[in-house]
Amino acid sequence: MLNVVIIGASGYAGAELALLVHKHPELNLKGLYVSAGSQDANKPFSALHPQCLGLVDLPVKPLDDAGMQEAKTGTDLICLATAHEVSMNLAPQFLTAGIPVFDLSGAFRVQQDGFYDKYYGFTHDQPEWLSKAVYGLAEWNAEQIKQTDLVAVAGCYPTASLLALKPLMAAGLIKADTTPIINAVSGVSGAGRKAAIGTSFCEVSLNPYGVFNHRHQPEISYHLGGKVVFQPHLGNFVRGILATIYVQLADGVTEEQVNAAYQQAYSNSPIVRLSKQWPSIRGVAGTPFCDLHWQMQDGLLIVGSAIDNLLKGASSQALQCINLRFGFEPTLGLM
Repeated sequence: MLNVVIIGASGYAGAELALLVHKHPELNLKGLYVSAGSQDANKPFSALHPQCLGLVDLPVKPLDDAGMQEAKTGTDLICLATAHEVSMNLAPQFLTAGIPVFDLSGAFRVQQDGFYDKYYGFTHDQPEWLSKAVYGLAEWNAEQIKQTDLVAVAGCYPTASLLALKPLMAAGLIKADTTPIINAVSGVSGAGRKAAIGTSFCEVSLNPYGVFNHRHQPEISYHLGGKVVFQPHLGNFVRGILATIYVQLADGVTEEQVNAAYQQAYSNSPIVRLSKQWPSIRGVAGTPFCDLHWQMQDGLLIVGSAIDNLLKGASSQALQCINLRFGFEPTLGLM
């Protein structure tokens, strides 16, 4: 059994990850931590997340000096479900102690000059670790994940978008000098557990946000290898992402070629389901799956992609990466 510590356990993604680790036959949930000044420190985990009562009742401990030492001792892997800049500072402390890190934040996802200053509002001061990080999109980077100690788990919108677009890009089916358009909507849990009027459930309507400046647009473009237009929307539901993506296909591309591209990419990937109907939030909420469906007409391809933002968009993808890194079946503890 591998001993797992989760830091940032009070948030939604951290809570989902704690449950997944608890149920995993090869993992032991050793400890749960929050920042030293958090109001959630020293509370039972199940008091913060009542669905875990009787399953995960460990105390959520503060990550003060004593907590940091305790978190390192006898630990086989660390999961960070912390704010981006916090992850940037914490990860090296565990990595230099020889403990692999699986980071659910955006702190190590994009190796591009000026990216963090522009899109995250801080200067990245861990360039050595940033250069060593592997992007945790499990279906596409499995071999690299097996060899690294720092996995930057892919973002929620990027996961839904890249799983839909990468087969087309890999097969050379996207028309040159065109830009795929991604229209996506996410549930309110994507904004996190911290209270804010803009994400208060009674205040939320279906509305666009982050127009032309959402940080996931350059993340998608960087890992796709081509520009995209990305427009997110906030929906008045709890969890899930539905992305509708418009792609101009190269001249002469047939429906058979598109079908073959998706089959080749995902025929051995049970987490990605190639559906015969348009995906929905209801079809994936509470599951680790990504559902894809597509249709083409007159050279235009429309792809629907649906995931649970807290699972395939965060915690269950992290567990896929853990499985890959430690030699377990990629779907162990998920199916």
